Amino acid sequence: MIRFSNVSKHYPPTTHALQHVSLHIKPGEFVSVVGQSGSGKTTLAKLLFAEEQATKGKIVIGDWDISGIKQSEVPELRRQIGIVFQDFKLLPRKTVLENVKFALEVAGESRVRIRKIVPQVLKIVGLSDKHARYPRQLSGGEQQRVSIARALVHRPKILVADEPTGNLDTIHAHEIIQLLKKINEYGTTVVLVTHDRDIVNALKKRVVTIADGKIVSDIQRGKYILS
Repeated sequence: MIRFSNVSKHYPPTTHALQHVSLHIKPGEFVSVVGQSGSGKTTLAKLLFAEEQATKGKIVIGDWDISGIKQSEVPELRRQIGIVFQDFKLLPRKTVLENVKFALEVAGESRVRIRKIVPQVLKIVGLSDKHARYPRQLSGGEQQRVSIARALVHRPKILVADEPTGNLDTIHAHEIIQLLKKINEYGTTVVLVTHDRDIVNALKKRVVTIADGKIVSDIQRGKYILS
């Protein structure tokens, strides 16, 4: 599903964000990518959804080598990879329903398909009864659920969550992680980028640890082991 082969990412003049990273994530896995600030974990996520391009090495998703992806091809890639960020990125003047619809509208989906899919994903994230509310009327956890719903509308094979609980309290953070686990159980590959030790230890899933741009640990049922 996802394969990084000897991938490096350099920023001029002397920053080496990733160095010779090789990683294989199988379909349906739930993988936590952890590391301290500046370790390179977010750079790895950005390479995965083509916000950045690798300086060296090869990145393959499915049968698609995205190492040299063209800008015109990025939208197609992102219909296969759902992306969830720390800061929600919701449109404040649109309702929950409209925020989720918008992700399909900009992709040119038909009204018939939109009417079918949006209620389904709102049900998955537990927001069917709040479809008419605006972001300001929601808790932080609910706003992140809208963000996740928006990421799911294209039925992606992969969901990348970059610090999705960073702005949430403990209770809402736990709810979001339970939702990600539920999505994973449906068969979606989940890549969770986080620095939250408690969440990683509670998951008891595969943990890939990055330090100084290199993978220093990869454990199937791991813990957050950085000091």
